[in-house]
Amino acid sequence: MLPGPPSGRARHALLEIHVTAITLARPASASIWAAATAVDARRPRSQQTQLGASDTVCQRRAGYVVHRVPRTDTPDTRPAILGTYIHTGLLESARTEYGWLVERLVEDNRIRGHIDVVQLDAATAARLPKRHRPVEPAEVVTVEDVKTKSSMVWDRVLRYGPTPAEMRQVLLYADLLRTVGFADVPGQRYLHRLGPVDVQRIRFRFVCRDNGEEDVQEFAFDPWLAEQARWWVDRVLEAGSPEELTRDHDGPGLAVKNLCDYCPWASACWPGRAPGRPVQTMLVHDDADRAEVLAGYVRDRERIGEATKRQVKRRAMIDDSPEGIYGANKLAWSGGKPKDEVDVEALVDTFENADLTVPMRPDVDRMVKVARLAGVAVPMRTSAGRKTPRSINVTRAPKST
Repeated sequence: MLPGPPSGRARHALLEIHVTAITLARPASASIWAAATAVDARRPRSQQTQLGASDTVCQRRAGYVVHRVPRTDTPDTRPAILGTYIHTGLLESARTEYGWLVERLVEDNRIRGHIDVVQLDAATAARLPKRHRPVEPAEVVTVEDVKTKSSMVWDRVLRYGPTPAEMRQVLLYADLLRTVGFADVPGQRYLHRLGPVDVQRIRFRFVCRDNGEEDVQEFAFDPWLAEQARWWVDRVLEAGSPEELTRDHDGPGLAVKNLCDYCPWASACWPGRAPGRPVQTMLVHDDADRAEVLAGYVRDRERIGEATKRQVKRRAMIDDSPEGIYGANKLAWSGGKPKDEVDVEALVDTFENADLTVPMRPDVDRMVKVARLAGVAVPMRTSAGRKTPRSINVTRAPKST
């Protein structure tokens, strides 16, 4: 006679024995990121060899573009690709709904770029065929750049606005439009016939890619700042080699990531580092350098210590304040709630009622795993006198409308 199925107790014992031996078979499939990376590499912007306005984030990196140095690194491009998808979708929606001019090429014999958005004023828009006019003209001709940001840097963006490199990029776009106008290429020749366009305003539209929050910051076009941006480009173009140009960032591999961690020329820019050592060691050449670095290290440590003391005191001063907006900042609290814990006595009773094996010496973590795998609810109770950590969150106050 064939043996029958195991009893409930035996079945659960077997389940407990094999809890850590279960593996999930994953179907063999090509990564969708391989496809996304390949398509991104074929984008015109990825294959562009002329210096672009968006390349002006670092002089040394721009030098590698100008001198057509082969890429030495393959950094993770997934966050940038996701940003591109969001960026493309937003711009296409704006073009469809508002009639904005999006992704328009501007160039001269030194630099080129694709402007995210150009909003024409009424007088300039009237010079275009009716089908190409915006739904609502702008007060003045405005060049806009859309930037997607993560929530990790969002508060910095709200407080301090665009970085110098981001400002330089948009100033170059606006200056090209003011001096040569739209490029004479298929699809925008009707815009090229406008000639130079009198840009009066630049705008940044920041979008948080984690929650969709939007922040718009506008600035009057400044010819002096545009000339500074042009001077920056001239320095890059006049350099005999990339190595003559400065590194504008701190190098890859630091605890706080910077643009060097995503640079396709990072190895060329920081060559010959000792195995297992940070690339930043290349910046120290002799004892004089070491003395200077150590002096700066001590100064930074002292400043951090003093700043931490002040911050701790101010955190204590605000501890009983309610959430709200105070001046330029918004105060919020999280945590400080009663903490739940496993009710061990009730869990033992649950095991007995469910015909599960109760260990001679209760192992709470193990019992919780077995209960969840068996589909049994884990009883919880409020921990006496214990609360979750209370955290402060200070962000920039919303703009008044």
